[in-house]
Amino acid sequence: MERVGVRELRQNLSVYLRKVKRGQALEVTERGKTVARLVPPSTGDEYWDRQIALGKVRPPSKPGPLPKPVKLPPGAKPLSEILQEMRDSERF
Repeated sequence: MERVGVRELRQNLSVYLRKVKRGQALEVTERGKTVARLVPPSTGDEYWDRQIALGKVRPPSKPGPLPKPVKLPPGAKPLSEILQEMRDSERF
């Protein structure tokens, strides 16, 4: 966890807020002692909050629903079918 002094935080608040928005937590220090922690807002799900805090995943950069899946052109095989054919051909 990155540490930042109160004076540095005040002078560059927007820089540090961007870091927090990207999912990074910061410790705020005053005379070398931790006085606060800045953390991203909770997602409402403990598992994902923990993963974000550990740096294993990043929160989405834009709010909103996931994009819709791409529709296959007429006559195209789904990738799952192509993959199964490839696996079947390797068995023999």
